[in-house]
Amino acid sequence: MNPKLKLTLTHYLNSTNSTSITFNVPTPHSNSVPFLKTKHFLRFLIRSFFSDFNETVSTRFLHVRHLGLFCLAQNGRARANGLLSYITAYKQQVCAPAVGQFTSKRALCTDKEDKMASMDERFAFIAEWYDANAALIRRYQFLFYTKDNTIEMFDIKNRRVFLKRSKCEGIELRDVFIGASVSIHSRQLKFVDYADDFTRKRLSTRKERTLAMVKPCSTDKVGHIIDMIFSDGLHITKAIMTKVSRAEAQEFYRMHEQKPFYDELVRYLTSGIVIPMELMGENAIQRWRQLAGPTDSAIARSEAPLSVRAKFGKDKQTNAVHGADSPENAERELNFFFAGAPKPNTATLVDCTCCVIKPHAVLAGHAGKIIVAIQEAGFTISALQMFNMDRANAEEFYEVYKGVVAEYTDMVTELISGPSIALEVTGKGGETPASFREFVGPADPEIARHLRPRTLRAIFGTDKIKNAVHCTDLPEDGVLETEYFFRILSQ
Repeated sequence: MNPKLKLTLTHYLNSTNSTSITFNVPTPHSNSVPFLKTKHFLRFLIRSFFSDFNETVSTRFLHVRHLGLFCLAQNGRARANGLLSYITAYKQQVCAPAVGQFTSKRALCTDKEDKMASMDERFAFIAEWYDANAALIRRYQFLFYTKDNTIEMFDIKNRRVFLKRSKCEGIELRDVFIGASVSIHSRQLKFVDYADDFTRKRLSTRKERTLAMVKPCSTDKVGHIIDMIFSDGLHITKAIMTKVSRAEAQEFYRMHEQKPFYDELVRYLTSGIVIPMELMGENAIQRWRQLAGPTDSAIARSEAPLSVRAKFGKDKQTNAVHGADSPENAERELNFFFAGAPKPNTATLVDCTCCVIKPHAVLAGHAGKIIVAIQEAGFTISALQMFNMDRANAEEFYEVYKGVVAEYTDMVTELISGPSIALEVTGKGGETPASFREFVGPADPEIARHLRPRTLRAIFGTDKIKNAVHCTDLPEDGVLETEYFFRILSQ
C-alpha cells in the first residue's frame, strides 16, 4: 500500500483554544511533493477549512511546512471570524484507507468556541518604526486582541514574527488608530493604515473624526469645553491655539458666501484667537453636534441646557463653538487646519513659562480640569498645542535631567507614550515661572498630597513619573522651554 501524508490543519481561536482537522493525501510519486508546496494547494486548504466561519479577513501570514520546506502565502483570504490563522503540516507514514476525507468542520468548532472567538476580536494595523541606528523606517503588521488587550507583531519585510502575543501595559484599543503613536518596549510605533478589511469596517465609525472649534468669545472657557468633550467619551487627537486671517476665514466659510450673514461670520472668526481640535470617536460628527447644542444659544438654553452653547454661548453668532455638519465638511475643515503647512501658534515668548500636560493625564481625561485649575489660579494660557513626541525630541527636551535624575529614562518613556498638550503660561509678569512652579507642587505627588494638597500634582498626579504635568524649574528657562515646543517642534 502506498504511504500517505497525514496533514493537520489547526485554527487557533486564542492562546489556549484551537480546532483542528486531519486528512490524508497519498504520495505515490515524488511529484506529489511539489504540489504540496504550491500556493494553490494552501489556498484550497484555507477555503475548505474555514468555509463555515462568518467573518472574512485578509490573512498575510499563513505557513506550511513539509519536508523542511517553508512556503508563505501572501494576500490569502480566509474565513476565520477575524482571527489570524496559522497552518502547520507534518509528515507521517501511515496506511489509512481514507483519501482526502475531511471530518466535519462545524462539529470541530463548538458553540462555546464560536462564542469565545467572537469575544476575542483581533484588529490589524500597519505600523511604522523609525530605526535610528539603521536610519530606516521598518513596517510591521500590528495585531491587537480585545479580549485580554494583548498585542502581536510581524516584521513585514523579513516575513517573521517580531513580537509574540503578549500583554503590553497601558495599551488599549482606544489608543490604536490611524495617525496614533504608541510606545511598545521602548519603540515608538506610528499607525499608518489598516491591515485588513475587517479592521477597516469595524473601526470606520468607531474612529470617526470631526472638527470642533472654540470660537474667539469662548477661548477662556476652553478647559471646561475640553472636559465636556472627554466626559462625553470623545477623544482629542489634535489641537492648536491660532489666529485666522481674513482670507483664511473667507475660505473656511465659502459655503455661506451667498448668505447675508457671510461678512459677519468672517469678521467674527478673525476677531480673536480660535482653538480648532480634531475629535475622534464613534459617530463623532453627530455626537459633537449634539454636545454643542442648537446654533442659537438662546434655543440651546431651553432645549439643551447641558450643551456647550447653552453654557457658554451668547447668541446665534457668538455661540461658543463650531462643529462640522457632515463627513465631507469634517474632512475639509480638518484639512484646513491640520493638513499642509502648520498653522501659526499664538506663543508670545515673553514673561512666560512652559507647562506640559503629560500623556497619562490626557488619556485619563484630566486635561480640561488642569486647564481650568490653571486659569482659576490667575494664570493666562497664551498658547496651546497638542504634540505626539518622538524619543529623540523627548530626550532632547529632558536632556538637562540626564545623569542628574534617576527617573530620566522613565520620564522620556512617559512623554512619548501618547499625546501631550503643551501650554505657554503667562499672567504674572516676570514672576510667572516661579509662581507657576509653586502652583504645580513637588515632583512626587505623594509628598505633594501631604505638604501641599491643593497643587496640580497632588490632585492629578499618580507617582513621580506620572505626576500630571511638567513645568519649567528655573525662571531663566521659561522662554527656552516654551520656545522648544512653539517655535521648534511646531514647525
